[in-house]
Amino acid sequence: MQKLIVGNLKMNLLSPQDRDRYLAWMDKELKSRKLKNSEIVLCPPFVHLEAFRKWNNKKVKLGAQNVFPEEKGSYTGEISPVMLKNLGCEYVIIGHSERRRYFSESGHEINLKLISALKNGLKPILCVGESQVEKDNYETMKVITKQVKDALANVKRAKAEQINIAYEPIWAVGSDIVPAANEIMEARLLIRKILVEMFGKKYAEMVRILYGGSVSPVFAKQTCIDPGMDGALIGRESLVPHGFIKTAEIINNN
Repeated sequence: MQKLIVGNLKMNLLSPQDRDRYLAWMDKELKSRKLKNSEIVLCPPFVHLEAFRKWNNKKVKLGAQNVFPEEKGSYTGEISPVMLKNLGCEYVIIGHSERRRYFSESGHEINLKLISALKNGLKPILCVGESQVEKDNYETMKVITKQVKDALANVKRAKAEQINIAYEPIWAVGSDIVPAANEIMEARLLIRKILVEMFGKKYAEMVRILYGGSVSPVFAKQTCIDPGMDGALIGRESLVPHGFIKTAEIINNN
């Protein structure tokens, strides 16, 4: 199974000029790198998806940051899975902590998005994780269990191979806090246990479990390699191609 390294560019690259500079820098960083054991995915803002598709770097796959569950219709401001697929997207982030926090996305909404993504040939990157308050109240296991089960309700186990889950401890994302390797490993083992209960061992092992957060070359070993993760969902560091590709290289080579 290849590692999966995803760059979530969030609401950045504010102009075509910013975007073009970013892509030129990414081209330069990728030129001499061999990442044969990994899939590299970039998830730009919706307005840049067409330009990233035309960029057509063979070493990078395209993903989206969000999706609406309906395929078409009167849903002003939303983006359908069919649109994403037709723009060349292979992956889509679903249930990111920022979507849950700022847009009050429920487990039911996330489930609808995930099922629709799978139906339309997109590979979901499902995000789960606990807040600082939930961690302090010893609710980590309860929160992760509910998030995974809610999101994967009514998903057929034959689809497991298309699913990826990113554990993003909200209390560490965007901060200077780096979780200990054993904390991340405990979350990975819990997620795998839930998947076994839902899909059976054979299918559960097809799901890649990533670490999501402020991953950097300095902490790649602690957050991804030592806990045995199958890759990373990288936020802030993905805006700096040198650091992003260096992190990908470290994960790829281990």
